[in-house]
Amino acid sequence: MAHYEQKIGIKLWAEEDRPREKLLLNGRRHLTDAELIAILIGSGNKNETAVDLSKRILSFYENKLTKLGKASISELSKFKGIGEAKAVSIVAALELGLRRNENANEETIQVTASSDVYKYMHPTFAHLNHEEFWILLLKRSNKILSKHLISKGGQAGTVADPKIIFKIALENNAANIILAHNHPSGNLRPSESDNKLTRNLAASGTMLNLYVVDHLIFTDSGYYSYKDEGLL
Repeated sequence: MAHYEQKIGIKLWAEEDRPREKLLLNGRRHLTDAELIAILIGSGNKNETAVDLSKRILSFYENKLTKLGKASISELSKFKGIGEAKAVSIVAALELGLRRNENANEETIQVTASSDVYKYMHPTFAHLNHEEFWILLLKRSNKILSKHLISKGGQAGTVADPKIIFKIALENNAANIILAHNHPSGNLRPSESDNKLTRNLAASGTMLNLYVVDHLIFTDSGYYSYKDEGLL
């Protein structure tokens, strides 16, 4: 029996499958954001193709992936044609992209100014509508050793336990520590509790030869540095 392979032209593909073909033929860079999301969700609803549905979702978030990245699974599930499984796929894919940016060239980053910390940590805080407290551990050369999430809370605040912070720093043989947390409210000014925590951690770190060299507060519009303000 003669063996042959018949290739189905792209025009005969279901509309929701065409982004896959486009990626295979031309590569990922040739796809729009909507087409990439369409591949993730696989299908649309009875009135929209996967691409049309993806365009509508992006439009709702002003065509900004940073805004889409803040969406919860329950919020995404409100779109007709997006169930929990598809919402999870979108959230997971955006989180992977975020982590890829965060981990890029981590070992080569040397902190020489607060702006270096801002560039490195901004992707971590940019998509959050709740508060998180992180520490950045540095080698003696001030190259980044690692970063660690200490706590997360609501929009009003979170608690950072000094015992946990110094335990992690000691276990990782850190030389210096940088503190970082965000203010979802958009207020860059530190609170009195921020100031008290910073003073206490700096004093404790000096006793342990684990120096707190800066504390940054992040918002979507900028950052505040205790070191730049002469407070560390």
